[in-house]
Amino acid sequence: MNQISKTSISMGQYVVSPSTHPTDCGRFRASFSVHRSLGNGSYCRVFRFDKAFASREAARLFAVTQGWLQTCMASPPVC
Repeated sequence: MNQISKTSISMGQYVVSPSTHPTDCGRFRASFSVHRSLGNGSYCRVFRFDKAFASREAARLFAVTQGWLQTCMASPPVC
């Protein structure tokens, strides 16, 4: 895993951008996007999760882990 910026991580041919979102009750939700550009084509998917976390870092870690699973597994689990 190579760090591209504070919000994006290079994972092979993909770039994963984890994100966290505060909820009304003070917890955090996780999401991430997966990007890939090859020649004239590109690929982008956004994944959002309903699970709430006690801290922003816990939500970010969950998003990074899910992004890694999506980019590294031949048949990733359904989120």
